[in-house]
Parts: sequence; structure tokens; C-alpha cells
Amino acid sequence: MAEFTGHPLYSCRKCRNPVALADDLLSKAFKAKSRAAYMFSHAMNIVVGAKEDRELITGHFTIAKIYCSKCGEEMGWNYVRAYDVRQKYKEGNYILEKAKILKEY
Repeated sequence: MAEFTGHPLYSCRKCRNPVALADDLLSKAFKAKSRAAYMFSHAMNIVVGAKEDRELITGHFTIAKIYCSKCGEEMGWNYVRAYDVRQKYKEGNYILEKAKILKEY
């Protein structure tokens, strides 16, 4: 596992595998399965699942669930496509459920 000393990051709560850098945090104002979630511009040490179309709170999207590459815990999803032009800014970004991650330094 890579060392990220001195830079805050987010890790899988279950196995402590680093999954996102704090510098890549875009927003803390998201919901996932009625829980708080964070949006990141990048995620690491993840496995991306199959694409699927989903109706979410803010509209229709193609998403891919994301899993921790170390323990397999479902972490959230990646926005692959937004069908509403007002939601296009989400494309390519990652949603990580707050309950599934830990902030570490």
C-alpha cells in the first residue's frame, strides 16, 4: 500500500485501504441510500462494477457501483452519464458514503 504521509485522505472504514485524497473532495452535500455521502473528483484502490441506469434523487443517470479493492466493501458509485444537462457536472465523479469511509492524516 502506498504511503500518503502528511496529506489527509479517506480510507475504507472496514479495512483502512486509502480510497480518496482530501484534495479531491468536491462536496459533502450528497445523499446515498438516505445517508450522507461525499463527492470526489477521483477515487483510488477501488473496483468499478457494471454500468447500470438508475433513477436517483436528482434525475436519471448511468452509474457504476464502486467497491474497496482490498475487502470488497461497497463504497458508493461513479457517475458515468447524466441524462439531464443540469447534472452533467457529476459525470466522472465518485460518490463515497460517509458511513463507509474514515478521514485519516
